[in-house]
This record gives sequence, structure tokens and C-alpha cells, in this order.
Amino acid sequence: MITAIKQNIVPFLDLRVTDAEQRQALLDAVARVLDHGRMIMGPEVTQWENELARRCGRQLAVGVNSGTDALYLAGRVLDLRPGDEVITTALSWVGTANGIALTGATLVFADIRDDLNIDPDSVSRLITPRTKAIMPVHYTGKACDMGTLQRITKEHNLPIIEDAAQAFGATYHGRPVGSFGRIACFSMNAMKVLAACGEAGAVLVDDPYLHQRLTALRYNGTINRETCLEPGLNARLDTLQAAILLVRLRYFDELVEKRRIITQKYEEKLAKLVKTPREAENCRDVWYTYTIQADRRDELRAYLAANGIETKIHHPILMPEQPAYRDGARGEWKHAKHLLKRMLSIPAHEKMTMEQVDYVAKTIRNFYGA
Repeated sequence: MITAIKQNIVPFLDLRVTDAEQRQALLDAVARVLDHGRMIMGPEVTQWENELARRCGRQLAVGVNSGTDALYLAGRVLDLRPGDEVITTALSWVGTANGIALTGATLVFADIRDDLNIDPDSVSRLITPRTKAIMPVHYTGKACDMGTLQRITKEHNLPIIEDAAQAFGATYHGRPVGSFGRIACFSMNAMKVLAACGEAGAVLVDDPYLHQRLTALRYNGTINRETCLEPGLNARLDTLQAAILLVRLRYFDELVEKRRIITQKYEEKLAKLVKTPREAENCRDVWYTYTIQADRRDELRAYLAANGIETKIHHPILMPEQPAYRDGARGEWKHAKHLLKRMLSIPAHEKMTMEQVDYVAKTIRNFYGA
């Protein structure tokens, strides 16, 4: 057994800003906001929205204060209400379900494929006359099978709401995630690959009418900050977070490339011992998490922890089995339940050294006697 020593502890994530150049750029951005004083809906918010829309191949973007708010507002502008059904994956953070459930609509949970993304065949089986939208989640930073999902939704005349919270920068057949649905929703909180220093999110559309409603709904349903057209939330994006995201975007491609190098190293060293995640043909993942599937998962996790390596299970409770949803939950999630017992996310963030990557791989290999 490898003996854990303090300097070999490998955190699952490291949210510190350790790069001197980026740290100074962030401080300068904050200073500019402090100088002009427009803490709410300042010029950086509009600049960020324009840049985000451009990067995602969309016409319009609305900055909001979280990915959950983004999903809720998407449901509102699609006029979801009690009696409507939205089909989504069984495997995601519960915020995916919450954002839609708060509109009054009913979630129907589809099963997943081995890549942990929603299974289009399961979606097809679950469509009923009450289905009003399909909401795939680009899980772990990997694009869903959008070609098949688009064919299904076109056949049934249903809109797609993309939950792209984990996948900014990922592509499917050359197109960025966030460019496929009638509405796309992002989270940019501190744990995401493109990360604010706190909470942040966005909703992307091409329809000016939807954009107008989203802009009002994020500001308590008001226009001109005074006249309330419909009840809404305070879902505005802080100027400070927009300014931070503009800086983070400069370093984003380099950050993703570092993650890709790490995941390639894991693939080389672990593919014969565990099921490693693979990029689909003509796709590019951003590796929000590197999630393996392993025999004796719980024993492996305990062994890694004993040797100073932090891991996560994303997410240990399927959404239809959450206490808030399990009574009367509908759909299919047999395969998701099976895979959940095997899934383990290991450290793969850009601040890792190659020595740490080798240490993680070596520890897993030792566990399996390789």
C-alpha cells in the first residue's frame, strides 16, 4: 500500500487564483467596477452577454445570477405551467429539476447511456401529448447526442432547453453546446470550467421576443426598472461577476487544454483497469469532471482517500429518487441506477501537476494490482 504523505494530498478541485498574471487581471477588473460604481447591471454585463452569445453562436444572451435561475426563466418564457411535462435526464444535480419544477410543470426522467448523457431512445418512449419540452444535460462537459435529439424534437414539434451548465466550450460536430436548443442555459459558478468568483449564469436565445421577456423577468418582471409586466425574480448578474468572467474567458482555452492533457494521461494509464470516459467522434469535451466507471467503486474511493486523493460521486442521488421528487416520479432510470454504483470522479483540474496526475493513476493501478 502507498503511504499517504502530506505533500501528496491531491484535492478534487483547487479554486485558488495562483497565477500571478490572472490574479492581477482579476484585481484590475474589480478595480474598474469599483471606480465606475455600477454594481448592478453595469457595462461589463452587456459586454459579457455579447461575448458569450458570440462564442456560442447565438444572437442574444441574458446574464443571470445562477444556472438554476437560467433554467427557471427558460421555463417561464416557454410558458410552462401545471399539467405540462418536460423530459430530462435522471442524472444531474437537482438544480436541473428544480428550475423547471418551480414553473409548475412536471418532470419526466429519461434514462442515460454509458456516456452518462441522456438516452434519446428513452426520450422517445416517454413523449406524450402533454410533453412541452425536452431538456438534455451536457453531463461532465460532454455534449449529448444532439443530432438524434433534434430529429426527435422536430418530429414531435417540441423545443429543446439545453442545460449546458457543465459544458461551456464543448462542441458537437463542430457546433458549440448552447447553439442547438430554442433556449440554452449555462452556469458559471466557481466550480465550473469557466468560473466566476461566486454565482453566475446565462440564458441564450435567438428570438428577440424571448430575449425581451427574459430581460424583464430577471429584473422582477419589470421594464424601465419600474413597470411590472409579470411576476419575476431578482435574477440579475452582478457587474463584478461579469467583469471577472470576461477576464476568465481570456484564459479559458489554455485551461481546457491543460485538462485535456491530464485526461489523455489518465486514458493511457487507466483504460485497461477501469472504464474511462471517451470523446465521441467529431466532438470535443471540456472535462468539467473526469468520471470513471469502476468495479469495487466504494473500496477504490476509500483507498484513494487513505492515500490523500479526494474524489467525488456526481451525483449520489438520482433526481427522481430525491425526497422532493420520488413520490410519483415518472420515467425510466434503470441503467442510470446501475451506473451510479460504478461512477467515480477523480481529480483532473488544471492546477494539478503531472506528478500529481501520475500519483493518482499509480494509486488506482496499485489498487487493482496492476
